[in-house]
Amino acid sequence: MLLGRSAAQAALKDLLAGAGDGRSGVLVLRGEAGIGKSALLDWTAAEAGGIGLPVLRVTGSEREAELAFAGLVQLLWPVRDRIDALPEPQRAALRAVLDAGQDRGPDRFLTGLAVLTLLAGLAERGPLLCLVDDAQWVDRSSAEALLFAARRLAAEGVAMVFAVRDEGLDGHGLDELRLPRLGAGDAADLLADRGFAPELRDRIVAESAGNPLAVLEFAAAAGTGPGGAPGAREPLPVADRVLAGFRARIDGLTERARLMAVLAAAEGRGDLPVLLRAARALGTGLDELDRSGLLHTTGAAVAFRHPLIATAAYRGAPLTARIAAHRALAEATGDPDCRAHHLAAAATAPDAEAAAEVAAAAGRALRRTAYTAAAGQFRRAAQLAPAPAEQAGWLVEAVSAAASAGQLDWAAELAEEAEPRAGDGALRAELARVRAVVEFERGAPDRAAALLVRGAAGAAPDDAAAMLRTAAGFGWFAGSPEPVGVAARRLRELGRPDEAAEAMAYLLQEDYARGVPLLAAYVARVRRASREAAYETAYETGTRDGPRRVDGDERMQALYGSIILGDDEAAMDLAADEVERCRAEGLIGRLPKVLQAQAMAQRTAGRHRAAAASVAEAAAIARDTGLHRRTVELDVVRAWLAAAEGDEERCAELAGRAGDTGRVAADCALSMLDLSRGRHAAALDRLQAAWRGPGRHTTVLMAATADLVEAAVRLGSPEHAHAPLDRFRRWAEAGARPWALAVAARCEALLGGGEEAYLRALRLHEQGGRPFERARTELLYGEWLRRERRRSEARAPLRSALESFERLDAAPWADRARAELRATGTAVRAAPPAARARPADRLTPQELQAARLAAQGLSSRQIGARLFLSPRTVEHHLYKAYPKLGVASRAELARLDLDGPADG
Repeated sequence: MLLGRSAAQAALKDLLAGAGDGRSGVLVLRGEAGIGKSALLDWTAAEAGGIGLPVLRVTGSEREAELAFAGLVQLLWPVRDRIDALPEPQRAALRAVLDAGQDRGPDRFLTGLAVLTLLAGLAERGPLLCLVDDAQWVDRSSAEALLFAARRLAAEGVAMVFAVRDEGLDGHGLDELRLPRLGAGDAADLLADRGFAPELRDRIVAESAGNPLAVLEFAAAAGTGPGGAPGAREPLPVADRVLAGFRARIDGLTERARLMAVLAAAEGRGDLPVLLRAARALGTGLDELDRSGLLHTTGAAVAFRHPLIATAAYRGAPLTARIAAHRALAEATGDPDCRAHHLAAAATAPDAEAAAEVAAAAGRALRRTAYTAAAGQFRRAAQLAPAPAEQAGWLVEAVSAAASAGQLDWAAELAEEAEPRAGDGALRAELARVRAVVEFERGAPDRAAALLVRGAAGAAPDDAAAMLRTAAGFGWFAGSPEPVGVAARRLRELGRPDEAAEAMAYLLQEDYARGVPLLAAYVARVRRASREAAYETAYETGTRDGPRRVDGDERMQALYGSIILGDDEAAMDLAADEVERCRAEGLIGRLPKVLQAQAMAQRTAGRHRAAAASVAEAAAIARDTGLHRRTVELDVVRAWLAAAEGDEERCAELAGRAGDTGRVAADCALSMLDLSRGRHAAALDRLQAAWRGPGRHTTVLMAATADLVEAAVRLGSPEHAHAPLDRFRRWAEAGARPWALAVAARCEALLGGGEEAYLRALRLHEQGGRPFERARTELLYGEWLRRERRRSEARAPLRSALESFERLDAAPWADRARAELRATGTAVRAAPPAARARPADRLTPQELQAARLAAQGLSSRQIGARLFLSPRTVEHHLYKAYPKLGVASRAELARLDLDGPADG
């Protein structure tokens, strides 16, 4: 019986009951060492066994925390035969987890998706329980995969429980239960059958401070005889000295048993055959230690009764004993990663052999995308390496791996360590490349660009060209003309002129006549190459080196280029293709960035609902993968959508989260909201401040020129509008996008251009693009006509504007259009209630995505693979979507229009 744990037991019972009903659930049990977390997991496993639930269990090991995928190997080994049923590339990801010799894809989050799919598949036979004990010691790559799966569980019938100490595991987004210490009564009940005198019992309870393990261990230290025990006059150890109590018990063992305890603690996995081979080499065995009651043996596994016993055995042992244990284990194991781990642990001085084996293990971890493990191993290899050149090379590898793991602060520390050893040439160039990535991800694109420009000087021509192209992109994000111009010039000097770099240099100088056509040519070439052979066809660059292949970075650069140009059609196509590639190849970590770009393109193209769905999916993936910086950037897109809808509170909240890189976009969203509410002074002040800042080159601010012009005119201060409008007009004319030329004409009309300017704007709008901007032009033209006392003529553009604003859910703008129509003497219906909205509007973003894909004929399994969900969760979303849509089957779903008119 567990004392004082009724609340936790009730929560765990609910979790099991939910799994039995087909609902998945996750609970994190958090608390200090010895508080009873493992006991609760044992109780939960027994409860699950009683109702027929199979159990998968993994226990983290302090000694294995740096071994790549050690935790997942333990968890998945019993069900490894089910891996072949997974879709590619998920199958390859888990094969690589179980076989260190196999490579896998480039995305570290693919393993989590594979774990999710595997657990969901196992649960198809019936509910499943997954237990993760001592999660603070589960290696990071395994923990990432398990947390991704946990956060994506929904309707599979999987119950998952993590037991973790206070300082371990980022359980953000998961239900947590912190286990309290026992009350005095429950602690005393633990000692009820020990026969202690009341005074000694009370001392044990007081000294243990409610920690159950402390209660039991202090009782064992005090003895079990009536009236007290030997040593009862001595002060009892307090809760944080339980470890010392275990050490004392180990010190009381024979020398052979103590050596075996060190060996078992150093091994970490509890692999009985390995332990027995190592024990024979050291002249010891399990017998005496087994009789001590400190550990137990089941089948081919050995485990200490509590992890603190292993800690006490290892930390309390002399250094010579630990070294001997690791050396024996290195020879006894057949796992090359374990061998490298033990060789490193046994080394007390530079050791070329150990360094080489640890570096080889790091390389295997790197190929399996266990980046955190790889970074730690490369650093350890550098520490062991006698040769300075190897030290430098492996440290640079460690920096790169840490950056790939998203461990930016650690990567920066490793870079500082590598800097004085890197020398000149290619290694320093590689270090500069990795440091630049770290600086960019930490929000310093200007420093990142400068690092790349300097570092490219020591790189080989191909590497230098790649670094300079990236430097130009980072310089653009920073709004820094100098590194972009230098990068473009250096590329020409290398014989690798780059259209995108040249274009960005011109654009930052506001030379649109030269910059815009160059960027448009670059976008067109990448777009054509991507279409012709599914992203793999080479295209002619016009350089002496002939054809060059289109890689993922170039595709993203072309996508951003199309957004910069205001080429919504190209942006939509490129984004859709890149999203599809990410889904097909399982590039989960890349997808939020691509979805963000797609949402930006959808928003400007007037597909507001689709943009909201893209942002929602991107935010969910960013949350589930720990990409917190991406979540903040996505908030800016959501802020604009909230501004268009007139949701002031949400817009202000989202815009307030924007960092330096998103500040201009956030201010533009707030300005549009101010303008829609008639707060013209606030809108003008905000936009003028943005124009004076480093983000004046950004596309979002360029597009907000119309807001600035309208605010200035409304305030009777048209002089503030002339310079921004001149800049916008030059940009619009260079690109010749009808929507941009139309907006320029509308601004001219506001500044006194008269009816001809409005009519020219409307003619240009008829060529397509940006329905929100067209509706705003119609609104302003209708207002102008009404002021000219041409009320009957004003009604047509005002009605058209109202219809567009309603389709786009742009409530404050629709309100303005209604007010103007009423002023013309037209009876106008009130805003349509939610009940009159399209059925698809009632769906959540995930329900809408699942319904759209199901309408295209995809199976639940195929939809799950594309959305990184389990098939059962997909079916759950469809089950909820059908009644909202008024359909009962996929056949009926296919007849619905879930895309078109809703987005204007």
